[in-house]
This record gives sequence, structure tokens and C-alpha cells, in this order.
Amino acid sequence: MTADRIITALALPSESHVQQRVPKKLIVENGAPTATDKRHINEGIEELFWVAALKSTTIGVPEFRNALREYIEIAVLSLTLRPDTKAARLTELVHRAVPYPVFLITTQPGSLEVSLAHKRFSQNEGGRFVLEGDPVTCEVTTGPLAEEWLPTLALAAQPRTDILALYTGWIARVEALRAACITGRVVHTADAASQDARRQALADHERLKREIAAVRSAAVKEKQMNRRVELNLQLKRLEAELAASRANL
Repeated sequence: MTADRIITALALPSESHVQQRVPKKLIVENGAPTATDKRHINEGIEELFWVAALKSTTIGVPEFRNALREYIEIAVLSLTLRPDTKAARLTELVHRAVPYPVFLITTQPGSLEVSLAHKRFSQNEGGRFVLEGDPVTCEVTTGPLAEEWLPTLALAAQPRTDILALYTGWIARVEALRAACITGRVVHTADAASQDARRQALADHERLKREIAAVRSAAVKEKQMNRRVELNLQLKRLEAELAASRANL
């Protein structure tokens, strides 16, 4: 799987194409709160490319504004990272640095990820935007699931009420792929209630996996038989909850 295949699948109008390299100093100046982050950007990013600017004038979808957020443009970016860099942190920094919601395609040797993150107005700094939660990220690997999923990314297949609804539609597509990587099937949900339920099931699944790993590690190290029995019972309960969370995906 390549970034170009993701970009092609988006089926963006030519009017929206920018095709411009973004200097790393812009990310450093706008998205790096610490000296360590600045170093990660300078040492970890090979290239950041601005693929397209999705505005009302280029895609024919109305802008969205209210007291909490302003969605007047979506930036489609392609990020190439060097080996052995902290992809999760650099992805977050790029999302933070751009003043618009971003559809980010991140390539690193051996992996390809897509990420999106909602934004809102900062409560402390007028005119600035902050991320609303962590970026929604999913690795895209070559295979039948990806081939089934790619056509669902097309711009024309997303909600067109306004740019916020469009962006939220893409987030739902990424969450659908995350769920498919667990269940083995791509399921598309259009209503907000089903999307919220899947989002919660994904969060539960990740939490339970972490808890199971911690309990399993503790059970291996435990020397007292009674305590090992308790940990094994706890492990079975968590595994049952994990199976239940899969059923909601």
C-alpha cells in the first residue's frame, strides 16, 4: 500500500490540488512546544507534502461555523518519516501545527497510516485551535480488507451537509478500518449512534488489551499460588469482556 493509492482513492477534484512541499520550520514554529519535539521534527521528518486544500470553492461543500469550532477547509497532507522515528508523536505535532482539520497520510519504512483529528477553538488563546482528543489513526496494509475499504474514501461518498460533516465521515471510515482489522470484515455505518457505539467498542478493546497484557505479565511473575489463581480468574473475566467488545464492532 502506498500514499499515492490513498490519494487516488480520495478522488479529489483537480481544483483542490496544491502539490506543494511544506518546510519543516513551519511545523517547528507552530506545532513544537518543546525542544525535544523540535529535534524530533528536524531529525524524523523526511518530507511533508501539501496535497490538496478542500474548501467550499474547490469541493462545493458549505463551510461550518459555531461557537466551538470553525471548519472552512480540510488540508490533505502526505508525511514521510525516516526509519526509527516516533511516528505517533510526529503525527500529532503535524495535526497540531496546521490551523485546519487534516487528512494525514503518514509513510514510514514498513508502514502506512491514515489519521484525522477534530479541532476546536482554544479556550485560552483567541484565534488558535487545539486538538479535540487524540488523532484517530489506522495502519493501512495491503490485502483484501484494504481493497474493500479504499473505495469508501472517495470524496463523493462522504456526507456533504458541510465540511464538518464531511470530515466526520472520513473519521468514521478510518474507524471502520480499525474495526475491520479486529473482526476481519468492513462494516459501514451511516448513523451517528452506530458510529458512537463502534468508537466506544474500539476504545474498550484497546483498554482491555492493555489490561490483559498487564495481568498476564503479573501472573507469570507471581509466586504465591492463591494470588496466581486470582490473576487467572481476572484474566478470564477480561478476555470475556474483550470478546464482548468485538461483538460491538
